[in-house]
Amino acid sequence: MKKLFQPFHLVTLSPWPLMLSFNLLVMMISLMNWFNNFNTLMLMFSSLLLVLCVFQWWRDVIRESTFQGFHTKKVIMGLKIGMLLFIASEVLFFFSIFWCYFHMFLSPSIEIGSIWPPKNIIAFNPYNIPLLNTIILLSSGVTITWCHYSILFKLKKISFISLMLTIFLGIIFTIYQYKEYNEANFTISDSVYGSIFFMSTGFHGLHVIIGTLFLMVNLLRIYQNNYSSTHHFGFEAAAWYWHFVDVVWLFLYLLIYFWSN
Repeated sequence: MKKLFQPFHLVTLSPWPLMLSFNLLVMMISLMNWFNNFNTLMLMFSSLLLVLCVFQWWRDVIRESTFQGFHTKKVIMGLKIGMLLFIASEVLFFFSIFWCYFHMFLSPSIEIGSIWPPKNIIAFNPYNIPLLNTIILLSSGVTITWCHYSILFKLKKISFISLMLTIFLGIIFTIYQYKEYNEANFTISDSVYGSIFFMSTGFHGLHVIIGTLFLMVNLLRIYQNNYSSTHHFGFEAAAWYWHFVDVVWLFLYLLIYFWSN
């Protein structure tokens, strides 16, 4: 009997890409409804649908890679290219924010007093919470690399512990950023400085939360023996994303926290 190989990244027909696209449209409409009418019911419903779609989509991908054995080398290469293109789009997103920052920082307009930070804005001390968060994120980069090498050397227990440490550090980072926001003496509406600060650090914080959830899924998969030393792209994708988050934070710390002072 002739053996069939599937060299494409879409190994089975799936309803989730289309359903998730419609759900994202509904979520954007619900966000506008929240901003204008202060009604969160539609937003909560669309968020629940988003979680359900993503959960079932990831469930199908995990089944294809483990029980069905559809993830050949060509399929994994397609997944790697897709993840790299996604990270490239995220790089361009943060590049646009940094472009805005440099535009205002290098040539502050007369409306904000021709100085940076603008008048009456007290910037954060870069040696307090920002420096601590930098150490936390860099440490998480070390622990996730430790986890990767543990998977390569088939050390399940060490990989599980090191990934737990990474998740713990990500949660601690988020808690400290929340405390920092509570201590801020300016808001997102306080001149262009407040807008850039909360846009950049806020979106980075959102990426940390998403990355932490990504790592939690991988922790469960390590526990369930889904990974081998040669077949663990799900973890690699999460590690790439986490390292990207680390690098973005270094730029945020050096430019927005340190250089602004």
